[in-house]
Amino acid sequence: MIRVLLADDQALVRGAFALLVASAADMVVVGEAQTGSEAVALARSSRADVVVMDIRMPDLDGIEASRLIAADDALAGVRVLILTTFDTDDNVVQAMRAGASGFLVKDTRPEQLLDAIRTVAGGDALLSPGATRALIERVVRQPERQVPEAGRMTTLTRRECEVLTLVASGLSNQDIAVALVLSPLTVKTHVSRIMAKLAARDRAQLVIAAYESGLVRAQPDR
Repeated sequence: MIRVLLADDQALVRGAFALLVASAADMVVVGEAQTGSEAVALARSSRADVVVMDIRMPDLDGIEASRLIAADDALAGVRVLILTTFDTDDNVVQAMRAGASGFLVKDTRPEQLLDAIRTVAGGDALLSPGATRALIERVVRQPERQVPEAGRMTTLTRRECEVLTLVASGLSNQDIAVALVLSPLTVKTHVSRIMAKLAARDRAQLVIAAYESGLVRAQPDR
């Protein structure tokens, strides 16, 4: 059973999400928070598996709340799924850097949100195709970005670099297995090793690292 915490300052939105989550046989709502501070506190007390987090909230925004959750060793198993009104918001990438495992826009279909919660709970990142990669590309081109230590990238084997490149392209383990003619289990092992070497929390951070290190190049503006 996936334990879900809902964090949004609008009671109507939280109520709608709560009804949706409750309709899934494999999920249960363990708490609702209307501020970022409440989200962090409830993540600790409710033993949530996934926090569905809004970005703009009073007291403490979703980005800082995600950062606090990701930095807490006691919450190492908690994943954050950001929901935002606009998928062009640069705050989304900041949230991913802070430790969120992905994001969706709020007008996504109900079944997509449930699938996203399952994906994040399983340890994968939910990166919306196209819009997410375009957003990442735009942000990592900014000169003030922090580049990961070069030494960490040099620890990757040639195969691991290939796998990381495909992860950054938004491919699932199954898709990567087909592309590289490997078993899904082998791909999963490679991804786990890459995460350990780069000290990445999840696949979302792997995507950021791939762009920031230059392994994957941002596409030029049109």
